Amino acid sequence: MLWGEVLRVSFASLRANKLRSLLTMLGIVIGVAAVIAMTALGNGASKAVQDRISSLGTRLLQVDAARQLTGGIAVQNPVRMTEKDAAYLREHNTRLAEIEPQQDRTVQVTYRNQNTNTQVTGAASNFLDVRSYQIEVGRMFTDHEDQARRLYAVLGSDVIGLLNMPSAESVIGDHIRIMGVQFEIIGVLKAKGSHDSFGEPDSQIIIPFETGRFRMFGTPYLNDLFVMAASEDDVPAALTELEQLLRRSHKIGAGKPDDFRIRSSQEFLATLSETTQTFTLLLAGIASVSLLVGGIGIMNIMLVSVTERTREIGIRKALGATRFNILVQFLIEAVVLCVVGGLIGAAVGMGSAVVMRATFGWNTIVGPDSILLAVAFSGTVGVVFGVWPARRAAALDPIAALRFE
Repeated sequence: MLWGEVLRVSFASLRANKLRSLLTMLGIVIGVAAVIAMTALGNGASKAVQDRISSLGTRLLQVDAARQLTGGIAVQNPVRMTEKDAAYLREHNTRLAEIEPQQDRTVQVTYRNQNTNTQVTGAASNFLDVRSYQIEVGRMFTDHEDQARRLYAVLGSDVIGLLNMPSAESVIGDHIRIMGVQFEIIGVLKAKGSHDSFGEPDSQIIIPFETGRFRMFGTPYLNDLFVMAASEDDVPAALTELEQLLRRSHKIGAGKPDDFRIRSSQEFLATLSETTQTFTLLLAGIASVSLLVGGIGIMNIMLVSVTERTREIGIRKALGATRFNILVQFLIEAVVLCVVGGLIGAAVGMGSAVVMRATFGWNTIVGPDSILLAVAFSGTVGVVFGVWPARRAAALDPIAALRFE
């Protein structure tokens, strides 16, 4: 078989019907562009979720009191976490790098003639390390200042706007009233994000734990107990040890359920990654429908082309072309339409991802794997939907084809 001759005839046929070829490719172009754009959107959402969870610290474990079901309704467990639990962990652990108890409450905060309701968190001096925060201006209170119950406050970045403060730098050394008690502002945190799995990070005010415990909240109960493992690889072992120590601290007998709940940021990351991956596959699946529609369009056009070129096929067969030559010729035409359409669609899809990111601020990521997959799929569509018209052309009787008008 003369491959050069077959290719030349195939491309000559496509050039002879430029408008029809372009319109035939349009379905593939739209399909591939949609697949790439939707996949980019899903990948971007997945990356944003991973970054948000990773910013919490992948070694972080959170402990709080488990909720009990009473009559099918979740109620607060009467056994709650206290500072004694944190002290027990500090004394007996072997795998826990940091332990940070927290109390928090939404209260009224006043600055000059401005006031707002926001979360005030009583935290230990290792809050920055455990919760992966950074100071933008000023400093964090020390452990000595915590034990001395100093009236110090570290503001989240959004608090500056909530209370119409002039700037982060100007409020250092100034004072703020929390529940009527005056606190000195010693630091402002860097912005971390609008929200995370453990609350509103940028709109809270951090005060020393002992100050909050004895001078503000007046309760021994913790809202949260955060624990950091020594390394990411050590998280499973740290989680096991944490559970064992808390069961001992709460004097829970063998076979009885825990009265606390332990969550890890790795669990959030795995769960949300699975969710966004499913979302991405769903978007890509919906967009792939347009590829199938484009493939059906190509099949229809190729069938019409076979009918229009019946006499040409008869002449080629009379001159010695075999059934395989005719089959390959029409198959090449279908595949070329799909592959070229796929390449154009890939360019359009990447452009759409850039436009969505620039116009709407959406996080989009175009991976080379999605481009290769979309183009390969479009080529497969060309083969699958081009076989029937190609076989129909190859099966024509040359004598009947020559008589065709």
